[in-house]
Amino acid sequence: MATRILSALVAAGLIGSAVASPPPLPHSAGPPGFRSAPAPPRNVSAWLPYWDQKAAYRDALRHAAQLHTVSPFWYQAVSAGQVDGHPGAGERGVIDGLRAAGISVVPTVMETMKPGALGEILTSPTSRATHIRTLIGITKSRPYDGLDIDYETIAATGDASYEQVRAGYAAFVTDLCRALHDARKKCVITVSPQTGNTGRIWDYAAIGRAADRVRIMAYDLHWRGGQPGPLSTPSWYDEILRNATALIPRTKIEMALPAYGWDWVPGGETKHVTWKEAEALRVKKGAPYRLDAESGSPTFTYQEGEQTRTVWYQDARGVAAHLPTVRKYNIAGTGLWALNFEDPGLWPVLADG
Repeated sequence: MATRILSALVAAGLIGSAVASPPPLPHSAGPPGFRSAPAPPRNVSAWLPYWDQKAAYRDALRHAAQLHTVSPFWYQAVSAGQVDGHPGAGERGVIDGLRAAGISVVPTVMETMKPGALGEILTSPTSRATHIRTLIGITKSRPYDGLDIDYETIAATGDASYEQVRAGYAAFVTDLCRALHDARKKCVITVSPQTGNTGRIWDYAAIGRAADRVRIMAYDLHWRGGQPGPLSTPSWYDEILRNATALIPRTKIEMALPAYGWDWVPGGETKHVTWKEAEALRVKKGAPYRLDAESGSPTFTYQEGEQTRTVWYQDARGVAAHLPTVRKYNIAGTGLWALNFEDPGLWPVLADG
């Protein structure tokens, strides 16, 4: 998620007619002229990007029946004793409107500290305690329902202090969750996937014992720093959840799904695109819609001058291809990065799944 702040663009408007539009999603059959529409379960959480706050807030209200939690991406930890707000942080109209719709408001605290700075906080009991007091102060500043912690500069591997930092983060989460629970607040921890060669910095078992929810960022299998490819695949999801459910109670796990993609060019700048931007670009360039069968992800190529660019992203049909793997593990629910990025067809897919 650290790349989000650096590369996420303000979401484009909804597009209209399309060239070679995606085929319609199948729906359940019923009596002629009748389609049952029971209220969908509240099994989705979603992040609300501050740079698109008004539109994302409206999107949340449109889908309030499915959302149990919204995490406005509002705060950034700068040091042990300082947490700054992004533009629009703490807006009472957003908080009150979401809560009136029955949605818990659990703002996200992220960080982009210099290498080693977060590790120093985590490995010092005094600094950890200072930081926890600072975070609890955030929860008391508004009628929040809890906090979501999304700290990612600890994720580097190979560092000599790896074991100490890993233990320090587990201790931080344990103490923070206890303090939040004492204040009758929810403790949500966002982590990257733990597979055979990734995510070792996270002590999943300790985090799972302490937190109310553990959100796994199930995306960026391929990302801006590598070669073009899908953001996720069913087989990758299977590996992630096989590892996670062995260490974290299933009732606490959320798989956070992407509503965005990457636009690659060999040797050039890779661009972040929301679903809306990707589809608008596909239509503009006249590229046919294609869902890659192996990965369950849409992709297309297009020419920009002498460059051939490749786009991989995610839409409702792709998520529908991935959900059987997620359902197999009977976890708590799904998350979405991020509101107003997504294919509108995603919501009935999540309701069915």
